[in-house]
Amino acid sequence: MGADILVTGATGFIGAVVVDYLKSRDDSVRVLLRPESDAGKASSMGVDVRKGSYDNPASLREAVKGVDMVIHLAGVTKSVNEKGYYDGNVFPVKRLLEAVKEVNPGLRRFLLVSSLAAAGPADNPDPGITETDIPEPVSIYGRSKLEAEKICLSYKDSLPVTVVRPPAVYGPGDKDVLQFLVMLKKGVVIAAGDVGKQRLSLVHVEDLVRGIVMAAESPVGAGETYFITSPKGYSWEELSGIASKELGVNTIRKISLPKPLIRIFGHIAGLISTITGRSGFLNPDKVNEMVRDYWVCSPQKAEKELGFAASIPLEEGMRTTIAWYREKGWL
Repeated sequence: MGADILVTGATGFIGAVVVDYLKSRDDSVRVLLRPESDAGKASSMGVDVRKGSYDNPASLREAVKGVDMVIHLAGVTKSVNEKGYYDGNVFPVKRLLEAVKEVNPGLRRFLLVSSLAAAGPADNPDPGITETDIPEPVSIYGRSKLEAEKICLSYKDSLPVTVVRPPAVYGPGDKDVLQFLVMLKKGVVIAAGDVGKQRLSLVHVEDLVRGIVMAAESPVGAGETYFITSPKGYSWEELSGIASKELGVNTIRKISLPKPLIRIFGHIAGLISTITGRSGFLNPDKVNEMVRDYWVCSPQKAEKELGFAASIPLEEGMRTTIAWYREKGWL
């Protein structure tokens, strides 16, 4: 019999894959369903669904009671203001840990899925940023995720907590990399700055989920932070070359937009979001991330301490992801 595991953010892109993976191992999965979550998707998962919200402590106590582990994935990646990021990324971590400490102090592990954005970009593409580097987030989103990490790790003397920082995640169901592929299908690659210089780490969602569970189960993982990532940083040349081959695109036009111009676009988009109250893909906060050259993190600590190594080559991952998009009519 497997473990009893609570998953938050289960109806999201990564969360749904986590649930499927845990079920495949015969773990007993419980999910926290918030009012704004997809109730239909949650009910179709065949798991124990507990309704609750982060501003309702009693519902959180019921959700965490009796489980062996908590995998906290829920969060906010887009917001029209700073408060939205902190309400979505910081407040829930504090409330969940308070609930665990109150009704489930014997919890085997609380794992927070954070983000490379909490650490910030690297100064160089090889090996990239490491877990020992001082975090320097460049966005409100990144700062909110770092604050959530600090709260999580402040409990490490009383609860076994672990933080995982993924880079960009792709795979069937993801909508962020889809935007890049839609543009590439039209024969265009647009980057903010030097398209030839920039590098980024990527991880396929199945590799990430495997790494998350390895970190949650590892005895040495308590109190630690890990990047779960690809073995290297990829250039736009590599990414577009692999993806365009799968898309059947022969000619690609690479456009490097000047960083000041991207900042202007972000400022305008931010004003529109403020007026409409709806957060779009582009805003000043997102631009602060886009204009950095090296969103690369090192896999070395996870390899050494957890035995984790990404196993899905980018070529295979892109092939299956693009095939899934086509099947769903997204591409």
